[in-house]
Amino acid sequence: MITGIRGRIIEKNPAFVVIETTGGIDYLVNISLATYTKIREMEEVRLFTHYVIKEDEHQLFGFYDEEERSIFRLLITVNGIGVNTARLILSSMSVHELQNANVTENAKVLQAIKGIGGKTAQRLIIELKDKIGKLSLATTTETEKKQFSNNNNANAALSALVSLGFPKNAADAVLEKIIKTEGLDLSIEDLIKKALKLL
Repeated sequence: MITGIRGRIIEKNPAFVVIETTGGIDYLVNISLATYTKIREMEEVRLFTHYVIKEDEHQLFGFYDEEERSIFRLLITVNGIGVNTARLILSSMSVHELQNANVTENAKVLQAIKGIGGKTAQRLIIELKDKIGKLSLATTTETEKKQFSNNNNANAALSALVSLGFPKNAADAVLEKIIKTEGLDLSIEDLIKKALKLL
């Protein structure tokens, strides 16, 4: 199974990206608008992937972060939601907005997405409510999330904490809390030390 892809971007648009890997093979990877927005200025990228095999075609879907891939995989377990509809949902609203709509049972928000009718919206809410809640998705705003993802010290600290055996979601949440409280200027060592006291 292909779980990730890394390489040079040779073509991209809001629907797909073509990535040239070190082996000289070009892969066409279907993406959401959310992922496109995050990789728009990049020349090289690493994407988390989901590989779909059908009788008549093979499709590779790529996601900038594991959170989006996890939601995608949950969406396609719902009856009536295929891979393309799942990608459309993730292109129409952020992961956080989808979580809120599901937890608050806001079917109208879901129905505003093209191709999602009343019955499908209700199925999404019923079948995913408990599952989405268990993902412990981040509750930061998009701006805060962008600041966090762009901070090299935070990324290095997260990698170190995961290497030490801490769950990625828990370490991510603690680091975000520290950065919100104390700012983005902490060293990697300080971030790790403070996180270890809270984990």
